[in-house]
Amino acid sequence: MADEPPPVRDFAGLYNATVTPLRRYLARMLGDAAEAQDIAHDAYLRVYRATASQPADKPAALLYTTARRLAINRLKRRRISPFVAEPADADAASSAPSVPQEVIARQELQDLERAIAALPPGCRAVLLLRKVELLSHAEIAARLGIAISTVEKQHARALRLLRAELSREAEPAQPAAPQEGAGS
Repeated sequence: MADEPPPVRDFAGLYNATVTPLRRYLARMLGDAAEAQDIAHDAYLRVYRATASQPADKPAALLYTTARRLAINRLKRRRISPFVAEPADADAASSAPSVPQEVIARQELQDLERAIAALPPGCRAVLLLRKVELLSHAEIAARLGIAISTVEKQHARALRLLRAELSREAEPAQPAAPQEGAGS
């Protein structure tokens, strides 16, 4: 690998020139300096790997774009995570969920896990890559070696099947209604 030293030298210059402003940018975006440092580290790692095989015309722009996308993904993960939700009433004595709320949440999580496990393997893989790892359709297609249109169809099908399964599970079992005129 005789080509490796030039990207490392260029990368060191990129790092020295951008580390402080990038961390400040991410800290403003995320509201947490430690989290900003983690995201910056991940961004540098991804850019290093990407530029080691193919040099970038504008590595600083690639770095900031990568860092911004990672930060947005982190913010999305915060927003959708049910375990870090803010309490509805700031004056509440305790922010811990009540026992019934916790039981309901665990049951809903079990239902969701069961419904995901019941998905066809392709749909399940696409759904988990999209919703858990927060990858784009193009990134999923590249990882799985399939067409983007296939990823889109599998994702839509997975969501449709999940919605149907979860709404079916949510319906209470209805006892059979007595027929009119029967037994009279």
